[in-house]
Amino acid sequence: MTLRTIDSLGPLAGKRVVVRCDLNVPLRDGVITDDGRVRASVPTLAALVAQGARVIVVSHLGRPDGAPDPKYSLAPVAARLGELLDAPVAFATDTVGADAAAKVAALADGEVLVLENLRFNAGETSKNEAERTAFAGELAEFADAVVSDGFGVVHRKQASVYELEQLRPSAAGLLIAAELDVLDRLTENPERPYTVVLGGSKVSDKLGVIAHLLPRVDALLIGGGMLFTFLAAQGHKVGSSLLEADQIETVKGYLAEAAERGVDIVLPTDVVVAASFSADAEHVVAPADAIEQTPFGASGLGLDIGPDTASEFANRIRGSKTVFWNGPMGVFELEPFAAGTRVVAAALTQVDGLSVVGGGDSAAAVRQLGFDDAQFGHISTGGGASLEFLEGKKLPGLEVLGWQ
Repeated sequence: MTLRTIDSLGPLAGKRVVVRCDLNVPLRDGVITDDGRVRASVPTLAALVAQGARVIVVSHLGRPDGAPDPKYSLAPVAARLGELLDAPVAFATDTVGADAAAKVAALADGEVLVLENLRFNAGETSKNEAERTAFAGELAEFADAVVSDGFGVVHRKQASVYELEQLRPSAAGLLIAAELDVLDRLTENPERPYTVVLGGSKVSDKLGVIAHLLPRVDALLIGGGMLFTFLAAQGHKVGSSLLEADQIETVKGYLAEAAERGVDIVLPTDVVVAASFSADAEHVVAPADAIEQTPFGASGLGLDIGPDTASEFANRIRGSKTVFWNGPMGVFELEPFAAGTRVVAAALTQVDGLSVVGGGDSAAAVRQLGFDDAQFGHISTGGGASLEFLEGKKLPGLEVLGWQ
């Protein structure tokens, strides 16, 4: 498979290079609470600075709905980027307006400028191709070349991800290249045993990846809110736990296909059931087939996998050579229901092979629970993009960079 890399752009000294990063980080009162995506963008930016390029960073943050909104400003991100690059990073208070134009014009070789949130402009995410192209054209006025390095958005057809790359010489940055190298290893001849761990709230979000990976994996471990649809498909009652009743028949089909293929779909044997969705709610461990037999009856909520299940999942993970994990095992944000996710994360750090944390809530969970990025083989910066890649979908932000 081919992908245009930065080398294909030729010498970049003195050139204006617009870099589409994914700096969509969580903020609380203007303070970054997880800078993983900022740190992941540094190698590409540092490489361009070392070449003497004039680097113009663009990104979105949150969903400001096409108009400026101070709570979604990239100003704190620009400040953090300066700390990580150990160099001054300028910030423009607009995206394609007068301040951006003036600061782009003032850039010297090897300097870095961050433009304000792309999504303050409605053209970035417009469903209308002409509107996206018009906005991309305004961004292109600042660029001699474009480097696309926001892996978390390559599954979106947006102005800075798709149209801009067609208006100037463009290439993938180091982050996208690294992400694709790992995802390729997960889909093309992975080392075995190959185990995929899926969690998160909805089974409907994972249907495509289950269908695409079933012929490729040795075991599929199911946790998170989606586990209750699997339990219901086996005929068990799940109380008031999250349930997608309209997906039960689909899940039955996957269980049958897995049995035919000799793939182990490993479901929880015990779950943590609570009286309500609260950190201080009364809770008990119950067999997975007896959720409604707890003191809470049919109103009980399953909020985490149980300790026996966590131990079984950990053993399976540690015994594998390739592991991909997407989606927490429970409501990890609430400490009483974080144990399953913590055990799974710890097991991934002990894999003798390739361990991949598939972005999104999984990446947030491992950091919130105190793990270091370096303990894992790879932590993806794009949950949705990773899943769509593993579903076998065409991703517009990659196709425009020559990826076949």
